[in-house]
Amino acid sequence: MQVSVETTSGLERRLTVAVPAERLDSAVEQRLLEAQKNLRIDGFRPGKVPMREVKRRFASAVRSEVLSDVMRDSFVKAVEEQKLEPAGMPRFEATTNEPGKDLEFVAVFDVFPEIALASFDAISVERPVAEVTDADLDNMIDNLRKQRASWEAADRAAEQGDRVNIDYEGFKGDEAFAGGSAKGQNLVLGSGSMIPGFEDGLVGSKAGDQKTLELTFPEDYHAEELKGQAVKFNVTVNKVEAQKLPEIDEEFMKGFGVEGGDMAKFRAEVKKNMGRELTNAIRANIKGQVMDALVGAHSFDVPAALVSNEIQRMRQQMMQQFGGGQQFDASILPDDLFREQAERAVRLGLVVRQILEQNQLKADADKVRARIEEIAEQYEEPAEVVKWFYGNRQQLEQVEGAVLEEQVVELVLASAKQSDKATSYEDVVASQRAQR
Repeated sequence: MQVSVETTSGLERRLTVAVPAERLDSAVEQRLLEAQKNLRIDGFRPGKVPMREVKRRFASAVRSEVLSDVMRDSFVKAVEEQKLEPAGMPRFEATTNEPGKDLEFVAVFDVFPEIALASFDAISVERPVAEVTDADLDNMIDNLRKQRASWEAADRAAEQGDRVNIDYEGFKGDEAFAGGSAKGQNLVLGSGSMIPGFEDGLVGSKAGDQKTLELTFPEDYHAEELKGQAVKFNVTVNKVEAQKLPEIDEEFMKGFGVEGGDMAKFRAEVKKNMGRELTNAIRANIKGQVMDALVGAHSFDVPAALVSNEIQRMRQQMMQQFGGGQQFDASILPDDLFREQAERAVRLGLVVRQILEQNQLKADADKVRARIEEIAEQYEEPAEVVKWFYGNRQQLEQVEGAVLEEQVVELVLASAKQSDKATSYEDVVASQRAQR
């Protein structure tokens, strides 16, 4: 087997491989002989179909199958011989492919870039310092009550926080526009569910009122034809409802796993959960700063194949998030919508990979166990959850991956400049929620 390598541009390599004719031709003959043994064709006894008839019917298809196998196997041997590390699958092209002649094919692919790690001591990180205060706890309990609130009819004008049931139809000029109408829709005033001005325009309305709202769509609205456009909505208010918060009684506390109606115990349990959320938010905040710094400190070409794979993953993720079904054509989401984020993700992944290899980092078993136990604490039977993780290879690998990333963060922080930044529970947690 003869091999030559050409650097075409950046990370792209063009590998030309010559394979002796005998290897491909003999493999084709062997595959046809195997097929002949089991072939059933009308007019011939099973296994007795003449080879000339087998070749006439199947030689072309069999050669294509064998060609794919030979090119793939030869490619693997060639990159090992040349000490190349492909990033993604190659594109194959058979340049000479005739019986009796040596096979020649070309494989075009990207290789992983060589990465020289930047010094970590140039990285600066602000560590958020916050605690769960009594005011934070009171706000959280109020939010828990609102999550379980009921609605009752209000014989008065609608206020912020009320829920109205409405029919509406939107017009641009004299024409109704697509997606601008609904009947019997519930809307909480102040929720920000509608475009600016819509909900404010219904404050003060009563059941039975009809209102015309003259509004303007935001310049960054997702529908191109409505960006910055002046419109009007004809709205009928069917019902006004006020929120009724539940009492913090034994039944309410039971919904959060606290038996007996003990207020002190309930508050302690909620505060414990808030503390866990705060710890996770601070951890994520610091990790985000470190990862951003690593991306910013390293500039190199990223393999196009890896970027393409990441774009496809992000496209599928977006479809799942927005409920895209099988009838949804994912190709309508252009690559450029994801490219910048995909290139960043690939660059970060390669930097982290280099850090792991250079420092020979492996997932620390004790840290993996601690993380699993931390997750398990949130369930009624923690021991069973721990057992489940260790019996599920895929889930265990996810935890190991997260722990490895934390070990990378710890390694960077050991050299980075660190300072504390006083902040609040709400600011830290809200910031992390916004990034999900």
